[in-house]
Amino acid sequence: MPQKSSVPRRSVLLAELAVTSRRYMASYALFNQAVADHLRLHPTDLQCLNLLGLEAEPVTTGRVAELTGLTTGSATRLVDRLERAGYVTRARDTADRRRVLVATVPERMAEFGAVWERLNSGWAELFEAYGDDEIAFLITHMRRTAELSAVQVERLRDSDRDAAQRR
Repeated sequence: MPQKSSVPRRSVLLAELAVTSRRYMASYALFNQAVADHLRLHPTDLQCLNLLGLEAEPVTTGRVAELTGLTTGSATRLVDRLERAGYVTRARDTADRRRVLVATVPERMAEFGAVWERLNSGWAELFEAYGDDEIAFLITHMRRTAELSAVQVERLRDSDRDAAQRR
């Protein structure tokens, strides 16, 4: 008869989760890099376009900074790159001429969407293996992960600011 492990099952699962999550994050980062390379974009620019595509209206560069977690200066440079690549335009806000709004270019976003569309069939097949409760769990997990990631990004940035001030 096999010996029963003295390590609680939860400890084993959490250890496996730690390893698997590192592989998952690395695979996603490498996938993101491959898609960005394919589109001749920086990986952060790719994700910014992804987030801008979810916005209902054109946004300010300040909003781009909020969406990406970048400083306003870095967000401005990101928007500059996206504008040069033809994915966004800038225009004065008609309601407040002091504000400049960043809008996606529909034709370029259609090209962007076509790349994702070609890749989506594999994801659709992957999710077919899950029941509705499992998909609901994945949605909850992804939302919570995105929220925690935003908190962790801010913690890292605060730590970097504190270290810079001590120098």
